[in-house]
Amino acid sequence: MLADAALLALAATGFAAAPARAVTLKLATDSGAKGSDAGNAIEAWAEKIRAGTKGAVDVQVFYQNELGGQQEVFDLLMAGDVDLMLNWPMTSYDQRISLIYTPYMFTDWPEALKAYGPGGWLHAALDDIYGDIGLRFLGAWPEGFNGVATRGGHATTIEAARAFKVRVPPVSPFTETVAAMGYQTATVDWGELYSAIQTGVVDGEAANVIFYDVTYFGDVLTDYVHTRQQFLTGILTANEESWQELTPAQQAVVAEAARQVMVAQFDAAKAADEAHVASWKKLGHTYVEPSAEELAALTKAVRAAVWPGMEKVLGPELMARVRAQTGN
Repeated sequence: MLADAALLALAATGFAAAPARAVTLKLATDSGAKGSDAGNAIEAWAEKIRAGTKGAVDVQVFYQNELGGQQEVFDLLMAGDVDLMLNWPMTSYDQRISLIYTPYMFTDWPEALKAYGPGGWLHAALDDIYGDIGLRFLGAWPEGFNGVATRGGHATTIEAARAFKVRVPPVSPFTETVAAMGYQTATVDWGELYSAIQTGVVDGEAANVIFYDVTYFGDVLTDYVHTRQQFLTGILTANEESWQELTPAQQAVVAEAARQVMVAQFDAAKAADEAHVASWKKLGHTYVEPSAEELAALTKAVRAAVWPGMEKVLGPELMARVRAQTGN
């Protein structure tokens, strides 16, 4: 109710005096069909924009694969043929976007929301990065903190992790992060992972939120350790040229609508994560939250091993901002 009131207030102050020229924005996602969580999110964003501008801004919604694959849709956003987007971070135009995957920047939901929200340090850093490639960062759309899922046991220390070989995405810094946590790492195609676990080629998989493990591997994996090394999130963005074609009042509505979608997803993702943990336990599986001491040891080791390499990608100035915010 309060969120809707904020949009209505913007509408009253910015659109009551005289109608703005009609604008139609194209809003797309690379991450969900109609009726999916991502699909519902872009529908909500679109409706908030329509309501907040009293119809002065209309929004056409495009779901996953309707405009092409992930890279194709991102290219359309870059070209201004798509104006707004909910997508998973793409580093094809700027490797610094991998800032999002820097391990152990924070390990709890309130810290993540504070960092990603308007005025947050990570929001500001990403706005600078996206600004350099002609986009505007409007917020995060999270899945949650990842962990390590294994079969027949688990590890909460670097020493114990050496006994397990786990599949990791063949993307930096995921591989380096899991290796720094002590695990043997392997590259296995996602489509072959189930059989690889079943036949003992790997003992599990790392770098995903628990949803994927309970949904796809619940009958072959037995343990999940919520190591929280990365906060996995989609991104809400706008093409900068499209943004500048909006009036200041319209920009305010689009930004506020994005903020509301972001906050709603933080709440929904946290609740969903808790539900998936409960489902995991109902299968008779083991769920482990590392102790504060264990998490501190992992954080220290991973930062020491991975952050210097991240600095080469992000640059010293950007990495200095990370260090300043984390006290490292």
